[in-house]
Amino acid sequence: MNILVSGADRGLGLGVTKLLLDKGHMVFAGRFLKTWDELDELKKLYEDQLQLIDLDVGSEESVRRARAAVGKVTDCLDMLVSNAGINGKLDGEVIMESNYEYMMRTYNVNSLGAVRLVEIFYQMMKESDQRRMCFVSSEAGSITQAWRNDNFSYCMSKAALNMYVRLIYNRLKSEGYSFRLYHPGWIRSYMSGELSGQGNLSIEEAAEYAVNYFLDDTVDESELILYGYDGEKFKF
Repeated sequence: MNILVSGADRGLGLGVTKLLLDKGHMVFAGRFLKTWDELDELKKLYEDQLQLIDLDVGSEESVRRARAAVGKVTDCLDMLVSNAGINGKLDGEVIMESNYEYMMRTYNVNSLGAVRLVEIFYQMMKESDQRRMCFVSSEAGSITQAWRNDNFSYCMSKAALNMYVRLIYNRLKSEGYSFRLYHPGWIRSYMSGELSGQGNLSIEEAAEYAVNYFLDDTVDESELILYGYDGEKFKF
């Protein structure tokens, strides 16, 4: 399959990219951090399978350039993995004194980033038999199961993402598109900007759970759920 992964530079996105390559898929890896060299090293191992694509999901112009770059290699995209995201929490943030500029940035990346990817790439998927859209979300975006009392921007941005996926599910499922809305768990990753020592899952473990779900053809397509890495189904 031809698969686009956003936020593939490091963390979960890089882990997912590695596993997809190992399984023989062609991966278009959206890179945001041009100075981060792990994708360059991976390219040496998968020269023909891995295409490195400059991609900032927070910029419509960048996403359109990425679409043009992918179009030079293939006319058909089988799977879209919307993974790029930011933590949305600033060091020293005071509850009830939000940084509105940073909240808008978080929403622009975590919510509108997925909108840009879908709207600019989905027509490339029409000729595919798979037509699968995968979205890395979070249980933090579940309104009915919310327990936090802080990190407003991240939780709100994921709630908006979940709603968007629900709406396009309603619109596109009749056209043969399939959807995976996914909570990857607490990962020892780079969401804070540097590798965290806290979390239940290593990047490799989280990537294996995610890829297994994204590629699972036995999922019931008649309903949309927010599915957790451990099998929990979250209410919106």
